[in-house]
Amino acid sequence: MTNPTRRTNRLIDETSPYLLQHARNPVDWFPWSDEAFAKATAETKPVFLSIGYSACHWCHVMEHESFENDDIAAFLNEHFVSIKVDREERPDVDAIYMNAVIAMTGHGGWPMSVFLTPDKRPFFGGTYWPPRSKLGMPGFADVLQHIHHAWNERQADVDRAAGEMVRAIQAMGEPSGEPQTLGSDVLESAGNQLLRAADRKHGGFGRAPKFPHAMDLRVLLRFWKRVGNADALDVVSLTLDKMARGGIYDQLGGGFHRYSTDAIWLVPHFEKMLYDQALLAPAYLEAYQATGRDEFAIVVRETLDYVVREMTAPEGGFYSTQDADSEGEEGKFFVWTKREIEQLLTAEEARLLMSCYDVSEEGNWEGHVILNRPQPHAEAAASLGVSENDLDKAFASGREKLFQARLGRTAPGRDEKIIVSWNGMMIAAFAQAAAVLGEPSFAEKAKAAAEFLLSNLRDESGRLLHTAKDGIAKLDAYLDDYAALADGLTELYQATGEVRWLDEALALVEQMTARFADPAGGFFYTAIDHEQLIVRQRDSQDNATPSGNSLAAMVLLKLARITGRNDLEDRAIATLDAISAQIAQSPLASGQALIALDFLLGPTKEVVLAGSAEGLAPLRRAVYESFTPNKVVLTRASDLSDDDLPDSLRPMLIGKGGGESGRAFVCEKGTCHAPVTTPEQVSDALSS
Repeated sequence: MTNPTRRTNRLIDETSPYLLQHARNPVDWFPWSDEAFAKATAETKPVFLSIGYSACHWCHVMEHESFENDDIAAFLNEHFVSIKVDREERPDVDAIYMNAVIAMTGHGGWPMSVFLTPDKRPFFGGTYWPPRSKLGMPGFADVLQHIHHAWNERQADVDRAAGEMVRAIQAMGEPSGEPQTLGSDVLESAGNQLLRAADRKHGGFGRAPKFPHAMDLRVLLRFWKRVGNADALDVVSLTLDKMARGGIYDQLGGGFHRYSTDAIWLVPHFEKMLYDQALLAPAYLEAYQATGRDEFAIVVRETLDYVVREMTAPEGGFYSTQDADSEGEEGKFFVWTKREIEQLLTAEEARLLMSCYDVSEEGNWEGHVILNRPQPHAEAAASLGVSENDLDKAFASGREKLFQARLGRTAPGRDEKIIVSWNGMMIAAFAQAAAVLGEPSFAEKAKAAAEFLLSNLRDESGRLLHTAKDGIAKLDAYLDDYAALADGLTELYQATGEVRWLDEALALVEQMTARFADPAGGFFYTAIDHEQLIVRQRDSQDNATPSGNSLAAMVLLKLARITGRNDLEDRAIATLDAISAQIAQSPLASGQALIALDFLLGPTKEVVLAGSAEGLAPLRRAVYESFTPNKVVLTRASDLSDDDLPDSLRPMLIGKGGGESGRAFVCEKGTCHAPVTTPEQVSDALSS
């Protein structure tokens, strides 16, 4: 642990928890700043750039081993200018230098370690290095010696390598391949490729480590809906089942850990990321609509309850991450021993829960127990010789006792940055859950977050800022901030019928188009007036979160259908066309774009609900009861005359009045069927 009495470096003035964790390192850290590069230029020194994030386990390891090492720090301070970056604050910087590391080594990850010239060009890099060489891995101290020697003795080689790297990064940022015609055959090809990559025994895609791939699961649901491929629905159901019963899911507190280190979803990397909750909740919601299985709805409720309980700021925004570690040990907060459980529960509760949760004397991970459910609930009850009802009662009391006991432990650290893009995705998830599950409290959480962002994360000119913490909002927003927040507000409008959220979404899209649009189609990741970096990136491939271009295409398509504006649809089509080669050739990197393409190709329906809130309630339930992904939902209050319609909704709402009992108009591109008045008629109209 960093010595609290050690003098601080420049990071002490930052708000990022990750940067503050390094504020007492003996390394003379700079934040990313003109000051740092000016010093490197003036002193003709290379820059050491270290990028990570607060929930990153190996970032903490490298800090302890190397950045708290006085000898290594002294060498860095004498021969380098050292810059520390929080990748969640500066995803633009992270993306550029991650591409450089991938080009150099064939892989990437965090902590990321890159050496730059004073004009920001990378010439050598990697990820985690131990302090000294071992097992064939170079040690960080040795790397520093080699870089120092090369900088002083082989400057021409360094300059040549830096030039080659910049050209490689620029090439990686350009659209690759010949443009493709995007039709339903692309969707079918993508669905079949995903099925070939699926693990038919344990769910998910590929081998260990396994990530949730929420967007790909949603693509498969659309593939099932479009072509009737039952195999696709089976893969989705298997994967969601295995994850929900595995150790990747917090069986007591709800919510998902970041990924599984094994193929069976048992042993997670224990950090929890806001974006995983935001992306997985809609996947489980859609699977619930497709299958009617209550287990999937329960996972959504538990996950969102976790976000409300542990990841929501008093002002309404959502925090970023929870660490994997507590008290210096990974997973310590979440794991158990058999003896602990026996001491907390009654004998019968212990018998039932230990059998269901895979509890043994020896444990299932490093002598401890990661709670997981090897058997489905009904099978577990049968094997234990009890009714499902009795097992439910034992679980209700036993889980609560374990959960309360866990609250007494030292909790993992929490990164309380509020990031606009992740919040936008979380707002969308809460809004969708409010509509599908009929849960008004979820809509209220979405509204509170939206209100906080719109009130506190804009500058004097009304432009979005990227992040806020401790009352300080800063950094220009990126493409995914605009697109994700606009999408969240669009979903919030659909769930509540409150027009202010739609108007805010449209205003964000106008700003996004004016400041980020690429004349060749699609969008740049940074605005036209953003800080100048060595390249201006385009964000087209999904990673842990959807790409900015794919998010932009999706929200533009939704807003086009809600407002009847063809210019928005044209911009969305141009965005998809710009990345069409990637969509066709790399579906595993294009899940969100495929979801947008499915929406574009349709059939996509506009559902207008007209009438009083009470009268519309059963019709609204019918709209969200089944899996109908390609739709938008508009609401017209019963007391609203045609003359009083908001401008944004006039094209779609004019002439569609309702009485107190409520009417639903199901339309396609503005062409509407006769209005219907019963839930059964709504369901029939949506399925026709």
